[in-house]
Amino acid sequence: MRISVSSDMDEPVARALVAELGRRGHEVLAHGALSPGDDPQWAACSEAAAREVAAGRADQAVVCCWTGTGASIAANKVPGVRAALCTDAYSADGARRWNHANVLALSLRLTSEPLLKEILDAWFAATASEDAEDRENLARVERLDLGRTAP
Repeated sequence: MRISVSSDMDEPVARALVAELGRRGHEVLAHGALSPGDDPQWAACSEAAAREVAAGRADQAVVCCWTGTGASIAANKVPGVRAALCTDAYSADGARRWNHANVLALSLRLTSEPLLKEILDAWFAATASEDAEDRENLARVERLDLGRTAP
């Protein structure tokens, strides 16, 4: 899988993320502080990673900033992106299962390397729910991307 990764700071957990994705066999497209010469601001690098997903150049993305909040907000402004800030494996599983999130947002401050691996395990293992109510909610989110809310 091709995964776009961004971080506004060159922190140990961001480097561990890139290494772990590579160990899992994914191709990593780096942005921000992880790519020399890129704009490292959280809004810019998160947008760049999210646009890779929206354009189909990446299957998914992982965006990082100190709290993860700014990165998730910026990524979610890109139509077609469903970014979820996940601080544990349970929220990562739910984000993929119920929200069909395609961008994982992480906190550089709160995410340790062992926790990172747990979150990634859950993120990649989860499958989208086939429940009618969950699918209806996803359809509503897609309509919101298009500026509509009524079915």
